[in-house]
Amino acid sequence: MTKNILGLDVGVSSIGWALINEDIENPKNNKIIKLGVRVNPLTVDEQINFEKGKPITTNAGRTLARGARRNLQRFKLRRFHLIDILQKNNILKQADLLAEVGKNSTFQTQEIRAKSAKQKVELSELARIFLLINKKRGYKSSRKAKNEDEGQIIDGMFIAKKLYDEKLTPGEYSYQLLKESKKQLPDFYRSDLQSEFDKIWNFQKQFYPENFSDNLYKELQGKNKNATWKTLEIPFSLVGIKQTGTLQEKKLEKYSWRSDAVKKQLDYEKLAVVFQEINSNIYNSSGYLGAISDRSKELYFNNQTVGEYLYNQIKENPHTKLKNQVFYRQDYLDEFEKIWETQSKYHTTLTKELKEEIRDIIIFYQRKLKSQKGLISICEFENREIEIKENGKIKKKTVGLKVAPKSSPLFQEFKIWQILNNLQFQNIESKEIFPIDLDFKESIFNEVNIKGRISAKAVLDLLGYSGKEWNPNFKDIEGNNTNENLYNAYLKIIADEEFELPKEFKLNGDDDLYVSKIACSASKIKDFVKEKFSEIGINTSILDFNPELEGKDFEKQASYQFWHLLYSYEGDDSQSGNEKLYELLEKKFGFKKEHSKILSNIGFPLDYGNLSTKAMRKIIPHLKAGLSFAKKSKEDNILSATAMAGYNHSNSYTKEDLAKRVLKEKLEVFPKNSLRNPVVEKILNQMINLVNEAVEEYGTIDEVRIELARELKKNAEERANMTSEIGKATLLHQKYAEILKKEFDIPVPSRNDIIRYKLYLELANNGYKDLYTDVQIKREELFTNKYDIDHIIPQSRFFDDSFSNKVLVPRGANLKKANQTAFDYLENEDKQKLEKFLNIIKNLYDKGEITKAKYEKLQKKGSDIGEGFIERDLRDTQYIAKKAKEILFGITHSVISTSGKITDKLREDWNLVNTMKELNLDKYKKLGLTETLLNSKGEEKERIIDWSKRNDHRHHAMDALTVAFTTHNHIQYLNYLNARKDEDHKQHKVISNIENLITKVFEKKNGAKQRRFIEPINNFRVDAKKHLDEILISHKAKNKVVTKNINKIKKKGSVVAKTELTPRGQLHKETIYGSSKFLKTKDEKISGKFDLETINKVQNEKYKNALLQRLREFGEDSKKAFTGKNVISKNPIYLDEEKTLQIPESVTLAWYEMIYTIRKPVNPDNFKDYKNIDKVTDEKIRAVLTDRLRKFNGNSKEAFSDLEKNPIWLNKSKGIAIKTVTITGMSNVEALHYKKDHLGKEILDKKGDRMPVDFVSTGNNHHAAIYEDAKGNLQERVVSFYEAVERVNQGLSVVNKDYNAGLGWKFLFTMKQNEMFLFPSEDFNPKEIDLYDEKNLKLIAKNLFRVQKFGELSKSGFWFRHHLETSVDVKKELRNYSYLDFYSKDFMKTIVKVRLNHLGKIVQVGEY
Repeated sequence: MTKNILGLDVGVSSIGWALINEDIENPKNNKIIKLGVRVNPLTVDEQINFEKGKPITTNAGRTLARGARRNLQRFKLRRFHLIDILQKNNILKQADLLAEVGKNSTFQTQEIRAKSAKQKVELSELARIFLLINKKRGYKSSRKAKNEDEGQIIDGMFIAKKLYDEKLTPGEYSYQLLKESKKQLPDFYRSDLQSEFDKIWNFQKQFYPENFSDNLYKELQGKNKNATWKTLEIPFSLVGIKQTGTLQEKKLEKYSWRSDAVKKQLDYEKLAVVFQEINSNIYNSSGYLGAISDRSKELYFNNQTVGEYLYNQIKENPHTKLKNQVFYRQDYLDEFEKIWETQSKYHTTLTKELKEEIRDIIIFYQRKLKSQKGLISICEFENREIEIKENGKIKKKTVGLKVAPKSSPLFQEFKIWQILNNLQFQNIESKEIFPIDLDFKESIFNEVNIKGRISAKAVLDLLGYSGKEWNPNFKDIEGNNTNENLYNAYLKIIADEEFELPKEFKLNGDDDLYVSKIACSASKIKDFVKEKFSEIGINTSILDFNPELEGKDFEKQASYQFWHLLYSYEGDDSQSGNEKLYELLEKKFGFKKEHSKILSNIGFPLDYGNLSTKAMRKIIPHLKAGLSFAKKSKEDNILSATAMAGYNHSNSYTKEDLAKRVLKEKLEVFPKNSLRNPVVEKILNQMINLVNEAVEEYGTIDEVRIELARELKKNAEERANMTSEIGKATLLHQKYAEILKKEFDIPVPSRNDIIRYKLYLELANNGYKDLYTDVQIKREELFTNKYDIDHIIPQSRFFDDSFSNKVLVPRGANLKKANQTAFDYLENEDKQKLEKFLNIIKNLYDKGEITKAKYEKLQKKGSDIGEGFIERDLRDTQYIAKKAKEILFGITHSVISTSGKITDKLREDWNLVNTMKELNLDKYKKLGLTETLLNSKGEEKERIIDWSKRNDHRHHAMDALTVAFTTHNHIQYLNYLNARKDEDHKQHKVISNIENLITKVFEKKNGAKQRRFIEPINNFRVDAKKHLDEILISHKAKNKVVTKNINKIKKKGSVVAKTELTPRGQLHKETIYGSSKFLKTKDEKISGKFDLETINKVQNEKYKNALLQRLREFGEDSKKAFTGKNVISKNPIYLDEEKTLQIPESVTLAWYEMIYTIRKPVNPDNFKDYKNIDKVTDEKIRAVLTDRLRKFNGNSKEAFSDLEKNPIWLNKSKGIAIKTVTITGMSNVEALHYKKDHLGKEILDKKGDRMPVDFVSTGNNHHAAIYEDAKGNLQERVVSFYEAVERVNQGLSVVNKDYNAGLGWKFLFTMKQNEMFLFPSEDFNPKEIDLYDEKNLKLIAKNLFRVQKFGELSKSGFWFRHHLETSVDVKKELRNYSYLDFYSKDFMKTIVKVRLNHLGKIVQVGEY
């Protein structure tokens, strides 16, 4: 029986694939059908962001810019409606100017605005004021969009007034309140707190002048409570004050010190506490909102409007910046009211109705934020697929219940029970593994459900277990984050009500009110909160949540409604944005306003789970009964919680279930933006397209075997950590490689050499003595055969080749250790040796020299070797891995995952490791780009200079081939290696049989014997190389110009659908250029080129007139006038009648050329060398910068850094320094605007034409169109993406095939990025062979290139990269092999354009 197997190696930007035919009964009949690679190029930013865990699309920046443009359009629309209503009510006349006119009128409108609050202004002036207010309408709170960095809104004008009137500091006032037994302390403005800080500082400075320095004052600014202590610890010689008494007494004492600090001398300890307290208050009121609150306070105290406040600043300093001075929306509304009230006394047209229309409908209208509910995912269990008709097409759509928010109390409890059912404890002595019983789970649940995350140690203490006896399979347990936040708030409310906290809570002060820090049990905390809430009058039922309530009772329970109110409330129109919320919390649950303020500051995450509330409610009873969420493995006979709830989880399908599935004829691609992560969507769609074409080309796929790149098997956080760690390791390895070159004379250190050196360094704290014999390793013998890299747990027993399973030991000890673990070897050697070994490794672990993983492996006995190393690696936990398998199950009955570790092992055993190098060696050898070196063992090795297998796209196909031949037997064998020698192991017989079937003992060159996997087919390596040689790499071409989007707009109760064309990239680059005319001169020999236009450029007026006269004599024909017998040397042009003066053979041409410029700051990045300085437009400045760079010997970093300290003087006597300069920019530009005066009228040039300004570079080129003109010559026309979009918008085809058709031009073909072209060579002419015949693939593969980049042919050239190359160094040796570059049209005559499908098969020759 044979099966068609498709092997997939899915990476972030490429997919390797291999189709094989596998004979299950007779593996000798296995054969390779086809190999290939599909490249889905991500931009550099896309790939980096994905690897760093940021799901950002290439168009994210454009989306932000589009948002800004929309805001601008909304402002313009408001302005349009405002002008319209002002004109209709005769407030604004057609002839009225809306801008400042005349001398010193820059701030005229601001002056009128300030005046209008108290004095009469004309109606036309009032119109200008309303337009100015319309520009900036103030900050309006949005509770959902709030973040911690913004700080908090302060609403305490009454308090601020009291402080001002009674000349009190916030500390003195607070002390008064506490002495009067007031329960609540108010919030204070940041400015009042800063004023208190300064007052105390200046008062205490008289007692401690030596320590109260200006530098220390600056250091303390902006510090939080802990940082304040750290800053003062050394200058004040602090040791700390131990306060005694109740929390309230401690609080009163602190505020007494704070109150006294402005009146009498305090010691350093008390002053430190005072500054801590004030800085803590300032820190909490700081940020964006704190600054707004302070401005609002100033308006109140000075009885000013926003306009008066701003104009006062302008009067004091005309250069003051108003841009970032933000006020509350309410302040603008107050100003509007005051202006309207004042002016309505003088103008009868200003009616109440008109005021409401202008205020509420036009200027201050605020649209609600667009709902994002459509982006919430559908529950994986509660969904179904339906067919809908959209734009005349039948589409399948998944509908169902939306997933629940992660902050939901149901989700939080569900998550905890999921975790609890996976907890296990292993007895350190007996090695037995015990799951936790239900009673213990309940105890743990009660703690984490209120306290949040708790550590493994805390769990052991809770259960009464000793950490010395039991080893848990977890570090900590993530608890109920929602309850933790709520209980923190509850404790603060109780403390503010001046209830004394129980002593058993063991809290130090009111700043330690965190439920996670309380020492006693969660049940006591809950009882305490319930008791105090009852006394305060708060509904205590909000503390009890029952996830198992039936029907509507679930949603009606107070705890759920309370969470939902806090989570979903989006804000109101009040100044705080929360007044309605405060009302609801008091009405429904009994919270006072002061309590509600604390609750409103709780920030819930906006993340969602993957199950709906309904699904979780059905599953959670079974989780609480102790069942796992899903089956732990396919062999597991115990029903899962999902199965008991009536759901079929993806891990729960049996072979029979899978076999019964009805397969699809074709997989469906994901519609654009259907997945939240754009990179994941791209990867999966490329996989779907590739699999579809494989099925169409080769028929049914019986099984898919897939390996996902490690980036795809990790979540965003893990990807970010992995990328960071890889970056650090790469730098470290580069450093070690340099050391090995210099100190050990190893010209090209291998990976093993670097590992050997790292293992040597690991022993530094042990005097470089190895762990087995405790004898020092001699540095000079490190890279000899005296020492081996040993696997702590032998690879023959446990498949682990990681660094944590390796040590450096003498060869004799390694041979003696043989197949034992390190622990068993030393135990059998000598008990004393073992004891010494254990002490050494503990010391190394304690000092951080070895990792925990290595420490545990060094202590592991042979009997303790577990299984499942591979199984754990194969668990498809991340979304993309699960989704990929789910998709593939749609077209085949069997999908098997494998891992990189297995692929590496099989590739090595099947002798495929150096295949890529061998395929490339001959080519690079001919180019002189190889070298022969001695490795650390003294063996000669030929290598390609600066090359790795990753330079060749085919390595993905080679990996896919390995994956395709990876059977379940290979995976099972590596997973249970230890079972081979252990006859008592339940898998012993199975693994022994598999070993005889798929492995064999081979003899190595040195005579040693090694067990390796048998090759899947005879001459596997030869056959693999043959197929690899025939691969044509398929690249995703960038063809699309626009995407059709259907925008739906609600209008008067109906929905209007409008089709919009969205560009697939940026139309132009962000930089805005100016323009300048520059004089250009050139000496030119008089020739047939001297037509009327050229002669008019002649600089010498006499020469110009004489040349024009000659041209007229020959009927404007320049060739007759200046060539042949009339060439100047034969027929001179005289300038006088005596014929003594004549025009020289060469004349100077002069003309003005438009150059597009930009201002750039002078720094090392912008001016790296003299070439950059040549772009400076001003000749004098250019000379100064050149001279400066010369003085520093061309070192731009030294020349152009720190210009404040070391300025570049243009005129030192006048103090004029060069900081920014104008440089020449792009030549290929488009104008964004036309020049206007300050009144908005267009300025015309002398010819009456509009004058373009603000130029932008039109960005990347979309394609080059190649034509043949009437004379048979080839002509090219490069079309920018900007122009391509313009053509589509005008309803034209992207490629203009009729360009110059009237002149006899004929369109031939286009060139776009990533399109494929065949180039002729000595033994290959693409026009003479059958390109569809697969017998010619090897020859075609040698001569196939893809378009890399192109521009103006004579300047930028047309560049092509060989289809196999992943990246290319532009070395002259590689030209014509790895890359091609052309600067003339001749090459176009002999090339042939081809189109490849996803499989790399040529499906079209010529233009398509």
